[in-house]
Amino acid sequence: MLLIVGTIRLPAEKLDAARPVMRRMVEGSRAEDGCLCYSYAEDVLEPGLIHVKELWQDQSSLDRHFQSPHLADWRSAWPELGIHDRNLVSYEVGAPRET
Repeated sequence: MLLIVGTIRLPAEKLDAARPVMRRMVEGSRAEDGCLCYSYAEDVLEPGLIHVKELWQDQSSLDRHFQSPHLADWRSAWPELGIHDRNLVSYEVGAPRET
């Protein structure tokens, strides 16, 4: 499995415009084969900071995701939304365990 975590930033005044675009991205990604988890979360202390968490079954699932139309739409919206400071890191992970 691949775990992707990180953040993106956008101007706080663009959050209202970004929410429906982010929603389409999340819903489209969650519907993909091999997507086990996909979420965006607004930081409660820093407006405009969005936390990203993704879990993919394998590299081929993630590769298909990179070719998806909703990802292309999402990326095309970045300039208008002022999205910057994209900082995502991918990790190979094993089976989950209770903590």
